[in-house]
Amino acid sequence: MVANPLVLRIVDRVRASLPATVQRSVSRTWREVPAYPRSPDKSLAEDLTAHTYTVFEAALTPLEEGRRATAEDFPITASQARRRLRQGVTLPDFLTGFRIGQETLWEAIVDASDSEQETRDEALHIAIHVMSVIEVGSSVGAVAYLETQQLDMAEGDRVRRDLVDDLLSGRRLAPGPSADLAEVSDLRPDSRVLVATATSQTPLRDDRGLREVVTALRSVFDVGRRGIAVVLQDQIVGITPVTSDGSTTLADLERVHQELARHGTDLCVGTSTVHEGLDRVPEAYREAVLARESLDGAPGVRSLHVLTPLDYLVTLDDEVAHRLIRPELRRFVEDDLAAGGVLIETLLEYAACDLNAKLAAERLHVHVNTAYYRVDSAAERTGRNVRSFTDLQETIVAIRMLTAHARTPSHR
Repeated sequence: MVANPLVLRIVDRVRASLPATVQRSVSRTWREVPAYPRSPDKSLAEDLTAHTYTVFEAALTPLEEGRRATAEDFPITASQARRRLRQGVTLPDFLTGFRIGQETLWEAIVDASDSEQETRDEALHIAIHVMSVIEVGSSVGAVAYLETQQLDMAEGDRVRRDLVDDLLSGRRLAPGPSADLAEVSDLRPDSRVLVATATSQTPLRDDRGLREVVTALRSVFDVGRRGIAVVLQDQIVGITPVTSDGSTTLADLERVHQELARHGTDLCVGTSTVHEGLDRVPEAYREAVLARESLDGAPGVRSLHVLTPLDYLVTLDDEVAHRLIRPELRRFVEDDLAAGGVLIETLLEYAACDLNAKLAAERLHVHVNTAYYRVDSAAERTGRNVRSFTDLQETIVAIRMLTAHARTPSHR
């Protein structure tokens, strides 16, 4: 069956300007879908251009032949969807790019039919065809994307987990799948590495929710086959090679954290300092866990290098250090926490204000006499002179150690 002459006239005009239409679509996708310019895969622009051209042909050819589009009209869409997964483009972003392409093609059809009334009328019928193309093409792409995602998690995760387990345990990699994966992931014996660990503070809806989080984090850790990210019990662990101080990786983690938060998933992410050599991964992992736990359950991304020595010691939650806390300080902290923690809050603010009670009162939104009363009450209950630097320091350290892990369970 051949389309009527009016449709063929419109298609001929669209084809005449097809390269320019493809370029407009690619430029708009690059501009409106941040995942595309953020991908480190240098071949993505070329892939997107080739796929856009093929999809436009999938729309125009059935029009010429007077039939509806079918899955067979999208010969490379499935492979392109699989490539987008590897390139760090999420499924919603991939489908958004697909929709942008169809909108751009529709604009070209409208322009091609605008010169005569009869072609303008015919363009209204073509709109139904374009909607069908969107439905069929996006379905082909979505199915391929999800199938690849599931295969990656079912098959690839086993090797990833084995590799991460070997690295976290400090074992030398024996020849085999783990060593091969390390090689293609740029994780070599002398690599400079950064380790991250993430936990979700919001319950994930289901396994699909977990897949979305892992896919998002893998857009940082194993796009372009650099580094790996896996699920280990209640956390996601990422190990990536770095060439500088790791600031680029931290910025990417911040971006992923914000994107997931917009969709209702709050992550606590901790990262290590940069370490020299894969044999330092166990130490780097311990640092990442400490950095994550220092967030005290508050969503965010924190690197160990931003912690002060005191922050580090408090987060370490050392048993010996806990035994060294004076009994009267321990009783004070436990009793005040049970009563709402007002005195603790005042002491912490008092210390943060360099022992300036007036400034502390302003920040706490209380009268200065109230601040003085609370400070004196704390001094009486602890037996410490909180206007003395040494005594106040001991009190603050005890407070921080005893409250650091009181609010959220440890994920270590």
